[in-house]
This record gives sequence, C-alpha cells and structure tokens, in this order.
Amino acid sequence: MGTVTLMLFGILIILVLLQVPIAIALAAASLLVVLIEGTVPLTLFIQTSFSSMDSFPLIAIPFFILAGDIMSRGGMARRLVDFIQSFVGSLTGSLGIITIIASFIFAAISGSGAATVASIGAILIPYMLKSGYAPGYAASISASAGALGPIVPPSIVFILYAVMANTSISDLFIAGIIPGVLVAVALVIVNYFICKKEGFGSLETTATLEAATTIVEKEKVGFWKALNEAKWALLAPVLILGGIYGGIVTPTEAAVVAVVYSLIICIFFYREINLNDFVGIFLKSAHTSGSILIFVSAASFFGQVLSIERIPQFLADTIAGWTTNPFIILLLINIFLLIVGMFMETVAAVLIFVPLLLPIVIPLGIDPVHFGMIICLNLSLGLITPPLGINLFIGSNIANIPFEKTFKYVAPIFGALLIVLLIITYVPSITLFLPNLIGG
Repeated sequence: MGTVTLMLFGILIILVLLQVPIAIALAAASLLVVLIEGTVPLTLFIQTSFSSMDSFPLIAIPFFILAGDIMSRGGMARRLVDFIQSFVGSLTGSLGIITIIASFIFAAISGSGAATVASIGAILIPYMLKSGYAPGYAASISASAGALGPIVPPSIVFILYAVMANTSISDLFIAGIIPGVLVAVALVIVNYFICKKEGFGSLETTATLEAATTIVEKEKVGFWKALNEAKWALLAPVLILGGIYGGIVTPTEAAVVAVVYSLIICIFFYREINLNDFVGIFLKSAHTSGSILIFVSAASFFGQVLSIERIPQFLADTIAGWTTNPFIILLLINIFLLIVGMFMETVAAVLIFVPLLLPIVIPLGIDPVHFGMIICLNLSLGLITPPLGINLFIGSNIANIPFEKTFKYVAPIFGALLIVLLIITYVPSITLFLPNLIGG
C-alpha cells in the first residue's frame, strides 16, 4: 500500500489510542499526511469538507434528530408503551415484548438507536425491575430493541450510507422494512425463551405487575383508552413513511414534516412541552446534529485521501487475489464489520468504510441497497457488543448496574441477531423485494 498509506493509518490509530475524538483524528491524520507528502494542495481539505456537508439529503438528519427529541420529551414514547401494553397483557415476557414493539415504532419516528433506548428504556426498564425482571436482562433487551434504530426507516444511518454510496435514500428506507420486522421477530422469540427459562413474566411476576402502578396512570389502561391516547403517536410513522413512499415528499421534506407534526401534537394535543423546554430540546438536537456533520466533513476528506492513494482499489485487488467467491467475500466483510462495530461508533464506521468496501462488492454484482442493509445491520449489532456498545451503556445506566452485568443476557440475543444477519446477507431478495415491487 505504500509508505503514505501506512503513515495515514498509523497516525489515525495513534490518535484514537490517545482518545482523540474520531472526527478530529480523521481530519488530523489526513492533514498530516497531505502536509508530509506535499503533492496534494491544502485547499482540497476546505473544498472537500464544505462540499460534503453541502448536500440536500443530509438536511434530513438534523430534522429527524429534532423530531425524535421533541416526540421523546413530549410524551409520545410513553403513550406508545401504554398502548402496546394494553393488548400484549401478561404473556410470558410481556414487558420484553412491549419494549421490542415500542422500540420498533419509536425507531420509525426517531431514526436513532441511542434515542430509542433512552426514550423507551427510560420508561420500561424501571417498570421491568419493579416487576421482577433481572436488571441485566432489562438493560439487555432494551439495548437490543434500540438496535432497531439503524435498520428501521427512517434511519439516520441509511441516509449517511445513501450519501456515501450515491444511492437512493427512499429505496433504502423501503428495503429496511422486512429486515426490521425480522429483527423484531427474532428479539420476540429469544425474549420468550429467556423469560421462560428465568421465570420472568411468570404468574408470580404477573401478579406483581398487576399490583404495580401503570406507566401513565394509577390504574390499568384499557385498550381503547390507550389507543385514543396513542393515536397521534401511531400516526407519526404512517405520515412520515407514507409521504415518502407515496411520492408526496422527499425524505428530507418528510423530516421537516416530522418536526412540524411533532411540535403541533406535543404542544397543542399532549401539552407536555412549553416554551421553556424548547431551549434544551434544540440545544440537544443541535449538539447531536453538529457532531454527525463534523464526522461527515472529516470522513469525506479522509476518503478523498484514500482515493488519491488508491487504497480501495488495492483492497479490492487483494481480496480478489484471495478469492472471487461472493459468498466468502461477504462472510469476510461481515466478520470485519462486526469487529469494527465493537470498537467504532456507527456513524464513523459508515463514513470511513463504505468508500473502502463498496468498490469490492459492486464488481461482484451485489446491489448497493442490499449491501447497505448488510452494513447497517452489522453496525447495529455493534450497538450491543462491548467494549463500545453504546446502547448497553445507556441501558445499564438506566438500570443502575455495571456494564458487565448485561453480558449473560446479551449473548443469546446477539446469537439470534447474528442468524438474521446471515439470512439477510445471503438471501438478497428479503431486502430487495419491496424496492423492486414498488419501483416496478
């Protein structure tokens, strides 16, 4: 790969080990290599950084983040939980099922895994603890259900992948529906067996549950009352995704619609947000959005340097020298991405590795939309795998337990999701069925 390439990755690794933020490490490593080599003008950094952020699809990210924060603060998440509880009842592991379904629906509003855990987990983890669930399991199932965020549309990770891969955001959104359902079903199944084995949701636990206060009210919420309370929250994903798939709005415009809708509902109908809350909500959203856009800027320049050094082509040629079997190549990429997800934040991993891996799989005839689903699902598993495992950290903090207390329960959940990953990897029709059907 050459001295320059080794220097680029060497500086990056050193900076990361020194705990320099990844976005700054990417930019610094790229700039140092450019300065040392002297063949690339420094103006390329400015041009690449600004042009990467000057993208209409990227505008959707801060708006979806803002919509998710408003809906979380405004009571939508809590009403979704009550509605799902009203028809799930006291089945074995019922609170786990409620967590999974509520997370699925909320992910279709917020597009973020961490936001889903923070919103749904903050409501249900204390409730599970009160009802006899082990703290480690309560944190694990909430964190795992939050991993639906990157693969259920409208996923922020999908938007970033689409921008980096120059593919359709709408196609990725549509493609994420069936894999998202498969992941949710897998979680429900493994939740049932764990709860059956551990005795969570047994008759004794159910009695405790019924004796406890409900999440919103002091009495059991009936189905129709819960439906009436949650109707505006349930309408949100229908409005957002229906507008996109119906060709009424683009994904970026749908993000704006989501913000306006959430403001109207949370201020005038639920009345849980007032003017004093706006500053905190907007500051939190701006902080998250700014962090992502800095990643985009730094990673784009890093990718430009990689392209100049022909590193993607080198990797493609190297792997082709080992094997041209798509089955083996996809298996190697899956293993690689699972390891990456253990150590690197999802946004950074997408921005860094999509330009590297896409040139390897495109010559093999792998559809970019299908490959995007493989990448996003791999990295969503990284949200529940140590040492990074941001979802596990959030769940552990809510449950007030050490991070390592979740490992016993997250292992079988990870195994179930790994099976789903392999199915989606090697059965592309699962991902491409809906895009091909709707696209004609």
